[in-house]
Amino acid sequence: MEYLTITCQIIVGLGILNVWVLRFKKPSPYRGGQAINMREEFAAYGLPAWSVALVGVIKVSAAIGLLVGLFIPQAILPSSLVLAFLMLGAVTWHIKIKDPPAKSLPAATILLLTAFLAFCSNTL
Repeated sequence: MEYLTITCQIIVGLGILNVWVLRFKKPSPYRGGQAINMREEFAAYGLPAWSVALVGVIKVSAAIGLLVGLFIPQAILPSSLVLAFLMLGAVTWHIKIKDPPAKSLPAATILLLTAFLAFCSNTL
């Protein structure tokens, strides 16, 4: 089980950092609505421009927290709960703007992985 949680931490942590640092301004087939970049995606959801920075800081911090959790296990639970909450929001926004289900697949996957991490870190 330990190897599975470590794998999930790495996948989620690096995945979030990839989206929010490396691919922030790049198109993706998973962006909400017809958005080409992250700012347009938040606009498609009807969210204010300032929320991009706020959510970005929180997601990047939580992703780093999951990676720190590889060495400090106490960081896993709060980081995974924060990301699970945000991913629930992401799936909800995709549904709200009537995106096809495939567009919410990455957010739903991260939601499941972070819920798994939260459960496992709470039972260790």
